[in-house]
Amino acid sequence: MRNEIYLDNSATTPVAEEVVQAMEPYWTIQYGNPSSPHLRGVAAENTLNACRKQIGAFLQVDPSSLYFTASGTEANNLALQGVANIPYFLRNPGHIITTPIEHPSVLKVINHLEERGWSVSYLKVNEFGQVDANQLATLLKPDTKIVSVMLVNNELGSIAPVQEIGRIIEQENRERQHKIVFHVDAVQALGHLPLRIPELKVHLCSFSGHKIFGPKGIGLLYVDRQVPLRPILFGGDQESGLRPGTENLPAIVGLTKAVQLVTENLEENLRQLQNLRQALIDGINTIPNSRINSPQEGAPHLLNASFPGVRGEVLVHFLEQKRIFVAMGAACSSKKKGVSHVLESIGLLQDELMSAIRFSLAPTITLDQIQYVVYSLKETVEEIRNIYV
Repeated sequence: MRNEIYLDNSATTPVAEEVVQAMEPYWTIQYGNPSSPHLRGVAAENTLNACRKQIGAFLQVDPSSLYFTASGTEANNLALQGVANIPYFLRNPGHIITTPIEHPSVLKVINHLEERGWSVSYLKVNEFGQVDANQLATLLKPDTKIVSVMLVNNELGSIAPVQEIGRIIEQENRERQHKIVFHVDAVQALGHLPLRIPELKVHLCSFSGHKIFGPKGIGLLYVDRQVPLRPILFGGDQESGLRPGTENLPAIVGLTKAVQLVTENLEENLRQLQNLRQALIDGINTIPNSRINSPQEGAPHLLNASFPGVRGEVLVHFLEQKRIFVAMGAACSSKKKGVSHVLESIGLLQDELMSAIRFSLAPTITLDQIQYVVYSLKETVEEIRNIYV
């Protein structure tokens, strides 16, 4: 039987064997609590500090600016709610600028802040989910206090001009008493784009472990020292008092190893992903009445396409029978009724919305496997269309 071809890596990735091996001792042998004063605790604290330092070197930031969380979702919540909980902003809710294609862990927080008195403006996106940075200047208000933009969209793979937006905000902040805080959700960017935080000119940046062959249950938030972030959970003084709770040391070790692997192998991985993605694009373009929804110059691991006349959920399950695993959209919402807010935002027709499929690649996939996927996809789309004619 042909081995499975897993193309849902934007939802989660299998944990790399090197990551498993790095984590193993911290479940059974080096199990100390980093807050304990004895030798086991001190050893755990040293490991925690070493991990923070190593990730800081990979991202080119001060290790003290990195805070471990339980997920990318928590990192996004801590970033946005942590700013909104600054005493001045509690008394004076302001204005937020974001995009309509953000992850729910950003959009739902912003909806919550609207209920608390904040106002919101949305940058427009084009038919491929791309943002024009110059729009930002037209939306800025005297009370704009937060800008939040996803670096790589998790459904389309569109890449936001974060560096340009950061420059505009940097210029704007020179004239402002209360500076605009710039948050970026970089969960889908790490391991898929060259990523140096200082070049992005961001104040807050969120990451997640299980998107880069690390473990689930671990996230990371970069916090610029100029941002007086407030905690959203209360308890102990872990993570400099910003994120209480005993640190998940095995997962932190796993995240560190995963970041090392994707960073050190980035150039080679990107070449492989770009070749795979282009082969998939070329193959889909041979299928009659198909539409590529992702931009040609999008992130190398993501591709979204529609096959009008075929329900996306039906196509997913037909492909599953051939041991090919794809998704209808973001894992956080694809099991729910309704259509993707991301695909609605780019103006797809109803049939295009309902037939959209997301393919998310990994460097471990081969060109032979992609050719089999294309063959199976073409065969399956034709079969389903014939059934429902």
